[in-house]
Amino acid sequence: MHPSMTLEKRIAAELYPYRGRMSVVADDLRGGRVEMGGDEPFEAASVIKAFILAALYLEAERGRASLSEMLTYRPEQYVDGSGMLRALGVGAQLKAADAATLMIICSDNIAANMLIDYLGLENINRCIQTQLGFAQTVLHNSLHFDRYEKLGTTTPNEYARLLAQMAKGELVSREASAAMLAILRSQHYNTMLTRDFPPYYLDCEETGEEELIWVASKSGSMDACRNDGGIVHTPYGEYVIVLMNKEFGDILEYNDHPALVYGARISRMILDQVLACEGRLYPAGAERGEG
Repeated sequence: MHPSMTLEKRIAAELYPYRGRMSVVADDLRGGRVEMGGDEPFEAASVIKAFILAALYLEAERGRASLSEMLTYRPEQYVDGSGMLRALGVGAQLKAADAATLMIICSDNIAANMLIDYLGLENINRCIQTQLGFAQTVLHNSLHFDRYEKLGTTTPNEYARLLAQMAKGELVSREASAAMLAILRSQHYNTMLTRDFPPYYLDCEETGEEELIWVASKSGSMDACRNDGGIVHTPYGEYVIVLMNKEFGDILEYNDHPALVYGARISRMILDQVLACEGRLYPAGAERGEG
């Protein structure tokens, strides 16, 4: 490959026909980064739930909340959309840690509302912005889509930084990072990141061995955006990837939405680069654009 053909230029070429706007951030956790539109503000959609998760664990770490606190599903917390708590009905009780798990792995909107009410919206934002240091990320409302159109705002760089801290064991604490990572690893909706990954590497159920590649992630989708971000484990270590999309014409949600198709292509391109460079975005010892 010609040395002038950087990963950024290859990504830009792949996205040239895309009728939308995608920002891309990748971090190999060894000093190598790819950033295209990393500081652009995006509607966070359900990606904001990863920040709520961090706020819960921060408050629990400091003794201002408890992961074992029993929360009760109240009528005013009902909301349409993804999740399982609607099937259990008003009055269902579960621990805060279990509500957080449902909020992430099946993006349960009612569980998110339960945690927002438990922690307090203003307090969540104080945790996110002041104490955790994500100044451009804000939770605007609880989840009631019939009352407003905006849920949260973040940037690809801030989401990537949250994931990188989690991967390094630096988000809240090493123990909290490990617990949050385990939850994100069970998340059900990671099509944008994994759609074009080789299935062999993702599924080792038949052998019972550890997957060669696994993903810990949280995605989010609203009319205005299609977002995904996660920590990708490879045989050479982990890397972080965040893809955020807006300004596309089609607001319908379906498996072949252009944001998912092009996002999956970029995700596979970055995976191939990391594998080829044995865990790095660029060859060891090489400057960006020189290898």
